[in-house]
Amino acid sequence: MKSFSLFLLFPLLLLLISNAGATSGGWKPIGDLQDPHIIDIAKFAVDEHNKEATSQLRLVSVVKGETQVVAGINYRIVLKAGVPGAKVNVYEAVVWEKEWEKFRKLVSFDLRWTQN
Repeated sequence: MKSFSLFLLFPLLLLLISNAGATSGGWKPIGDLQDPHIIDIAKFAVDEHNKEATSQLRLVSVVKGETQVVAGINYRIVLKAGVPGAKVNVYEAVVWEKEWEKFRKLVSFDLRWTQN
């Protein structure tokens, strides 16, 4: 009986250990900031901000990023953007994505600091 109980518990323990890194709630750094999906998320954030603010910002680069598992994934991205011919500023954008539903929403887009 004891060996049968251990036999049932072992797969459960493996499942818990394998899912430990994918728990919801905590922010995890993005390893590859040049990943095409991350660049696409950053471009989406700038484009949505432009629609809401009637501005003409263009993405220059992604500086930093983190993900958070929720009902989908939140992307918190620090990016450089500016109007062509003007100075580039640093912004923080949060985008909520449910990739399996082809859903994205710009949650926030805030100026972090201005470049000199």
